[in-house]
Amino acid sequence: MKRTSILIALSLYTSLNFAQKIKGSDTVLPLSQKEAEMYMKANKMNKITVTGGGSGVGLAALVDNTTDIAMSSRKIKMDEKMKLQDAGRAYKEVTVAYDALSVIVNNDNKVSQLTREQLEGIFTGKVKNWKDVGGDDLQIVVYSRESSSGTYEFFKEHVMNKKNYASSVLSMPATGAIVQSVSQTKGAIGYIGLAYMEKSVKALKVSYDAGKTFVAPSMATAKDKTYPVIRPLYYYYLNTVEKTVKPFIDYVLSAEGQKTVEQVGYVPLK
Repeated sequence: MKRTSILIALSLYTSLNFAQKIKGSDTVLPLSQKEAEMYMKANKMNKITVTGGGSGVGLAALVDNTTDIAMSSRKIKMDEKMKLQDAGRAYKEVTVAYDALSVIVNNDNKVSQLTREQLEGIFTGKVKNWKDVGGDDLQIVVYSRESSSGTYEFFKEHVMNKKNYASSVLSMPATGAIVQSVSQTKGAIGYIGLAYMEKSVKALKVSYDAGKTFVAPSMATAKDKTYPVIRPLYYYYLNTVEKTVKPFIDYVLSAEGQKTVEQVGYVPLK
């Protein structure tokens, strides 16, 4: 009888003790890490592990059923939808925050603003020297995230007007690596999420009206939507794990969770 009671108690403890995996976007990574940390403080029985790798990596893990939540800085693609459909896995999409995608250069670069068209020229390889966009006679060294990154996809679609990146563009495995490379290379340019912004690099003002108005990325310009490169950040999860993940997602969407969004450096939903 005693043994049965112990087994029942262990079974109840296991059912209450949720271990969740969150994987994907490097952009969403610092936000999810902080949200998980705060959530676990209040919910001691829950264990949440958060890892990056890129939006594509997170969504591939969702297809393979090896993560509970996929973090993404872009919308799910049609081929990813089809893979989930073929596997008989219904999913849900939740917007958890917004981000101001920031274009950065080395602090020694005298260029402080660029139009969308100039950025397109730089990242497609048509513009190769800073003197062509008002800077010094210096070769432009372009850094980008790798193709599995949602930020890579978003930048290509919304900044480069769906043009291809130049073959000379240097692909970096993580956002932090772009910050480090740009800070150490005088002619460098790259792009990062607002939360990754550091004093070691300079954010450029960007114009989407052919140079009439230039706006710098910041919490204020993201909130009032005057900064032109704003994007939603997503969580994706399978319907089969909704009961497990919903308490955490509800926390992220709560007033407390959205306060953390702003503290980390992203834009809250309201």
